Amino acid sequence: MRRPLLVRHRFLAVLGLLVALLLPTAPSSSAAAGTPPQIYGAWHCGDDFCTWGRVRSVAEFDSMNHWLIDRGDGRPSVNLVVLSFVEPQKLLHLTDDATTVDGAPKGMTPEIVQYFTSRGVRVMLSIGGLTYADEWDAALAENPAQLGRNAAALASRLGVGIEIDYEQNTDPNLAGLQAFIDAYRAVHPYDASGGNPAARLTIDVAAGDRWLIDINRKATADWLRTDAPVLDYANAMVPARQPSVSAATANWQEHVDGKPQFAPPVPPLAPAKFTGSLYIAYGRSPLAECTNFASSLQNATGNFVQNVAPNGAGSTPGMLGYMFWAAEKPSTRGIGTQPPNTCEGGVGAGTTAYSVPVPMPALRQS
Repeated sequence: MRRPLLVRHRFLAVLGLLVALLLPTAPSSSAAAGTPPQIYGAWHCGDDFCTWGRVRSVAEFDSMNHWLIDRGDGRPSVNLVVLSFVEPQKLLHLTDDATTVDGAPKGMTPEIVQYFTSRGVRVMLSIGGLTYADEWDAALAENPAQLGRNAAALASRLGVGIEIDYEQNTDPNLAGLQAFIDAYRAVHPYDASGGNPAARLTIDVAAGDRWLIDINRKATADWLRTDAPVLDYANAMVPARQPSVSAATANWQEHVDGKPQFAPPVPPLAPAKFTGSLYIAYGRSPLAECTNFASSLQNATGNFVQNVAPNGAGSTPGMLGYMFWAAEKPSTRGIGTQPPNTCEGGVGAGTTAYSVPVPMPALRQS
C-alpha cells in the first residue's frame, strides 16, 4: 500500500512542476511594468536629531553615513539627500549663534554637500519641519519676501535646492508663503531641466489630503500644475507611524484623486508631481525598509507607485518615487541608520531593483 501512494505523490509533484514552468509568473511589485522611480531619496537629520548644529569632518560623517553613497558595490543608495532642518526665523535674520552661521545650521557645510554631489547625489535643504511651524509663521508674518531671497542666496552659496516644510495645519499664512515663493523664483526661475540645483524648489504635504489641507489645496491648485509649474514637486510625508501597504497607497491615491467633497475642494494632483514617503528609522528595532528590500513597503507598494493612473491632472502614470524618513539620528529615543543599522539591504537594494538613475535625471513634467 505504501509504494503506490509514493508513486502517486511523485507523479503529482512532477505534474505540478510542469504546470509551474508552463504558466507565466506574476511579477513582483518592484518588477511590475510602469514608470520607474526617478526620485529615491532620504531626509537626513545629522547626528543631533535634525539640528545640524556643529561642524563635522568628512571622515567622521562618512563613518556614520557611508551606506548613502555605497549600496555595497560602490554606487549610491539614493539619488537625493535633504538636509533637515533650517530654522526659518534664523534664516530670515541671518543669525549667528552657537549652532548657526548666516542663518544656516553650522553642520550644513560645503564639504558635506560635496560629499554627496561628488557621487552624483543631489542635495537640498529643508526649511522648517514640525518643530519650526511657529517660526515659519513668525518669519512669514515679518518679511516673507526677504526670507525667500535669503533662501535663494543660501541655495546659491551651497549649490543646493530648497524644500518648504511648513507644517501649519491651522490657518497657515498662504499669502506670506506665496510671497516667499515669488521672491525665490525671482532669483531662481523654474528650471524643468533640473540643471541648476538652486532652482529646485519643492514643498511637503501630508501623507494624504486630510491634514495640512489649506497648504495642500493651495499647492495643488497653484504651484504644482503641469501646465504652469511653480514648484518642482511635492513630497507626501510620512504619517504618524509606518503605514500598512493599503494605508500608504490609499493616502497617495487621495492626492491623485483630490477631494471634490471638501469645501472648497482640493483638486487632483498629477502623479508625476509628487513622491510618497516611508520610514527607514522608527522605534527601537530595524525596519525592513532599511534592511530587507524583499520584505519592505517600498517593494510591496512598487506596483502602485509605478502605475497609478492620473485622475484629473497629468497625463503619465506613476508617481515620481520615494522619500525615506530619515537618515542617521532622527529621534532621541528611536533607532537611527548609523552603524550597525545601515540601509544598504533595504534602500540600497531598492535602488538596484528599480534601476533608479544616479544622478537624478530631468523629471517628468506631466
